[in-house]
Amino acid sequence: MKNDCALILAAGDGLRMKSSKPKVLAQVLFKPMLDWVLDKAHESGLENICVITGHQSKLIEERLPAHVRSIEQKERLGTGHAILQARAFIEKFGNGNVLILAGDAPLVDTRTITAALQLHKQAQNSATLISALLDDPKGYDRIVRGKDGRIVKVVEEDEATQDEKAIKEVSSGAYWFKAKALLIALDRLEEANISPQSTKGREIHLADTIEYLREIKMDVTAFEARLPYIVMGADDRIQLAALNEIARKAELDRHRANGVSIPIADGVIIGPGVEIGPDSLILPGTIIKETSKIGSDCVIGPNSYIENSTIGDGVTLNNTQCRDSQIGNDSTLGPFVQIRPGSKIAQGAHIGNFVEIKNSNIGRDVGISHLTYVGDSDLGEGVNLGCGTVTVNFDGKDKHRTVVEDGAFVGCNSNLIAPLTVGKNAFIAAGSTITKDVPADALAIARTRQEIKKGWVKSKKPYRRQHK
Repeated sequence: MKNDCALILAAGDGLRMKSSKPKVLAQVLFKPMLDWVLDKAHESGLENICVITGHQSKLIEERLPAHVRSIEQKERLGTGHAILQARAFIEKFGNGNVLILAGDAPLVDTRTITAALQLHKQAQNSATLISALLDDPKGYDRIVRGKDGRIVKVVEEDEATQDEKAIKEVSSGAYWFKAKALLIALDRLEEANISPQSTKGREIHLADTIEYLREIKMDVTAFEARLPYIVMGADDRIQLAALNEIARKAELDRHRANGVSIPIADGVIIGPGVEIGPDSLILPGTIIKETSKIGSDCVIGPNSYIENSTIGDGVTLNNTQCRDSQIGNDSTLGPFVQIRPGSKIAQGAHIGNFVEIKNSNIGRDVGISHLTYVGDSDLGEGVNLGCGTVTVNFDGKDKHRTVVEDGAFVGCNSNLIAPLTVGKNAFIAAGSTITKDVPADALAIARTRQEIKKGWVKSKKPYRRQHK
């Protein structure tokens, strides 16, 4: 498809979204609508892609892949006017075809794009639009056909008669054009719009190219999308929510088909780039996003959040948040555990309730059962951290690392003041604040000797509620 190209319309503002950002950056399953469309164009084999920007164009341009061009529509005067801004880009593909996609219609799929192109080429069409039959066509351009069933024109809803509004066949706003035919049609639209006799106003609509191509006896047909939601777009948050729900159900079904158990989908959201192994169980309230990978035989949830992380086989995450980290096979985490970026949890670790781990390496079979903070640390195999242990990693200016070597035991309510190394099989007594390295096999006690002063309370009478 080197002779073909794609244009993606992304100039709209977020006014109806009640957003200051471009509409196409509104997200479906945590991914901007524009990114969905870009991915499908690329997956369809198109190497030459151009995005037409408008409102807050820099926000779009800064996130585009290197191979994607952009052209700004400085005055937003309709979809046809947007395509006119890309005339020089289209002319480079004069012997090829041009795909036009709406940046706010994220559910278009590769199968539809490629099948529509196949029809377009086989029928030698000048234009092939992607259509759908919708029970509720409100908000979409209607496809008007003649008595012979051939397309006569595509009419925008605002300009449609009552009879035309009743038509359920709609245009998705996605088209395949022969590049030469599109340039001819655009020239005609531009001339008609600037004509003194024009009654169309300043806006130039891409849909009008269909009527003009029919007038000059060029072939135009429609390719009907196999699923109606493929053509759906979003102008406001209500429509965006509908797209999210469609995409969410599709993703859940994709994983179910691959052997993942999701018995109750309440609150379960899985992003489009996620991989999950068979026989894993996803429980309610779980959110998994970005490029996360989860192995087989895992139990994820309830109420867990995983972002851009790799989870091994046989892992249990109960009420756990995990970002930008790795968790090894057969580990158990939760409830109420937070794994912050840069952490690696090795096989067989047990991380219990109310534990936070940040930028740390946790060795095999480590036990951190509860109420502990581990930051900027390296823990060897078989280490045990008792309840209330804190690695004190920040001195007010710099972060420092704590190293706890294989087999070491740290008693409850201990503070490890970094930089610090606790040697292999060392033992730290409960309640200690350790400021110096502890040798291997040593016992470290860092607390004052207990004193008891009998009768002190009665003699001093400190303020407190007395019990009789």
